[in-house]
Amino acid sequence: MTATTLPAVMQRLLDRFDATRIEADTLAAFLERPGTSVLLLAGDPVQFPEGLDVAVVLPELRSALAADFAIGVVAPGSQDAVARRYGVQRWPSLVFLRDGQYVTTVSGMHDWTEYLKLVEAALAMPVSRAPTIGIPVVSAHATPGCH
Repeated sequence: MTATTLPAVMQRLLDRFDATRIEADTLAAFLERPGTSVLLLAGDPVQFPEGLDVAVVLPELRSALAADFAIGVVAPGSQDAVARRYGVQRWPSLVFLRDGQYVTTVSGMHDWTEYLKLVEAALAMPVSRAPTIGIPVVSAHATPGCH
């Protein structure tokens, strides 16, 4: 497999489930879509084989929850850049967005019941700041407690 090809289960998302292939330079156009979308960052399938499982389960989660969200499959060569943008540090991850804005990330593979709960909760959350935007600054001389 080269950096431009997708594993078969991810290509299946494009072919059968109307997913969009995301490259670092096409992410902006994907984010312009209104509504909820989910980016799949599967990671290297050899190092993180559960990423392939998430690719299989994702449309099933959408169907079971009767959820209307677009799926973006982040191509292997663009995963690091997209992961940095959203503060993803664990593979595989699903990044939830609403109207192009960050909502939350669900990382790892989960059993079915837990996954349903996690995705349902993610779909109900309001937009928020991605973990990489705004780092709290704490003084080395700060004292605990109030003034």
